[in-house]
Amino acid sequence: MTQEQLDVILKQLSAIKPDKDGWWSMPEGSLLTAQVAYQGASLGVSRIESLRVDGGIITARTPRREVHCFAVSDVFALSSDGGGVEKGRRPGFG
Repeated sequence: MTQEQLDVILKQLSAIKPDKDGWWSMPEGSLLTAQVAYQGASLGVSRIESLRVDGGIITARTPRREVHCFAVSDVFALSSDGGGVEKGRRPGFG
């Protein structure tokens, strides 16, 4: 993926424009998943709340402040969970 493609995709997924430190954030209650691949190995990085691109490297942060770094060129897809509220599971079989 190129930087230009990444910018367009983030706008399509309703990411909030970068803040003064360059972090793109998702709207409240919405998270991203990045699909990353390199030399035949693939990785899905989920629950991303914000990301920053610097020098061809994406730094992704989760709500638990886990940090993942990978090359922009290794990303082949981004998706959003849509921000829906997840209902709790009822006890029992009902």
